[in-house]
This record gives sequence, C-alpha cells and structure tokens, in this order.
Amino acid sequence: MLAKRIIPCLDVRNGRVVKGQKFQNIVDVDSPEILGKYYSNCGADELVFYDITASNEERKTSLEFVEKVAANINIPFCVGGGVSSVDDFTDILRKGADKVSVNSAAVRNPELIREASLKYGAQCVVLSIDAKKDDEGSWSVYVKGGREKTDLDAVEWALMGVKLGAGEIVVNSIDEDGMKKGYDIELLKRITESVNVPVIASGGAGELEHFYAAIEYGGADAVLAASVFHYGQIKIEELKKYLKDRNVEVRI
Repeated sequence: MLAKRIIPCLDVRNGRVVKGQKFQNIVDVDSPEILGKYYSNCGADELVFYDITASNEERKTSLEFVEKVAANINIPFCVGGGVSSVDDFTDILRKGADKVSVNSAAVRNPELIREASLKYGAQCVVLSIDAKKDDEGSWSVYVKGGREKTDLDAVEWALMGVKLGAGEIVVNSIDEDGMKKGYDIELLKRITESVNVPVIASGGAGELEHFYAAIEYGGADAVLAASVFHYGQIKIEELKKYLKDRNVEVRI
C-alpha cells in the first residue's frame, strides 16, 4: 500500500503566504520560503503553493517565490495559480517545482491538460477543482479563486481531467474551506470512486479525526490543509503518529 501523504497548502498573495475562510477574510501568515523550509524540516511529504489572485487578476504565477522555495526545501512541491499555457508549465518547472496545478485555465481550455501531460508527463499535471454543493445535491465547479460558477459538474470534470492526462486531482470544498469542520467526505468519495489517479482532499481540516476520515471514508490518497498547520494547532509529526496508530500507512 502506498503511504498516505500530508501536504501543507500555502496560499500566496503579493509574495506572502496568506489564509482566509471560504476564499475571503484574507490574513497574512509568513514568507513562502521560510514557511516552506519549516514544513520541509517538520516531515511534510509535499507542499502546494497557490498564487491565489493570479487568475482573477489575469496574470501569470509569480516565479520569484518559486525559485526561493526550491532553494530552501528538499521535498516535492506543486505550484498553481495563473497557469494558462504549456509555457507556464515550462517556466514553473524550470524554477524548481515538481508539479504544476491548473484550475481556471483548464476549464476554459481542457486541451491544456493534454498538451502539458504529453510534454511533461501526467505526474507533473495536477487538476485542482474548487467545488461547491448546489441545491440539486451535486457539486458545481468554480473558477477564478472560487469567485465564478461554471456549468461543470465536479465529478464529471474530474473524470474528464484524468482522461485528458491529469495525473492527480485536488478536490477543494469551497463550503468547508477554512471552516475546520472536516472535509466534504461525500464529494471526496464520489470522486475517488470515479477516477484511477491519486486524489488529494482539501478544504475543512480542523482536527486529527478529519484527516483520518478523508482517508478512511473519503478514499483520499493525500490530505491537504493550511491554517491548522500554519498556526500550530496540529503538528505534522503528531498527525502522522495519530494516523499510524490507526493503521494508516504514512512516512515517519
């Protein structure tokens, strides 16, 4: 069995790591390279950096912080936000990132997933899905940092993304983002049962049990969180011990 991964998520705005709730009420946390190095030393398996206002501001990812992070950490990391072309993949990977995450641009142009996968391999292409539950009991895909609703169904979009060549899916619940009440297990389960690539749970972690539930009941291959790690409410070492004690395979 593959080890389940613990992934701190660092939202970056204007070169600083920030955090909010439901994509709003944004507050400053620290610099990406300092926080990245801290997590690298604390036993995180990977890191994810999102330039959270790039898509909405219609600009490319800030490459300066990517280079600084690469020089300071020794674990894999993924970068997303404002990625709209294969050239953007090239720029980010050359700066030292291991994976590139696409969201809004892939919705506009799904062929971007195929093109990037053909050039760099599926393992470098991560499809990030921001989903919000609708009145019909399904989940709609949102773009531009959760600001704009689309007509796409989240589960169907995950399936299409994998067919196009995405090697990993990040499922982020807008409803649960920053609320610390737990991941959207129902949404996770729908997607993990539908696709044959690793799925990362995102949005809602507040307690140790929430991580376990995402893995055990949601079928997640990795669990991603931000504020509980950033503010020291949960230590990665503590989380890994908790999961290991419950027979979840993790790297200690």
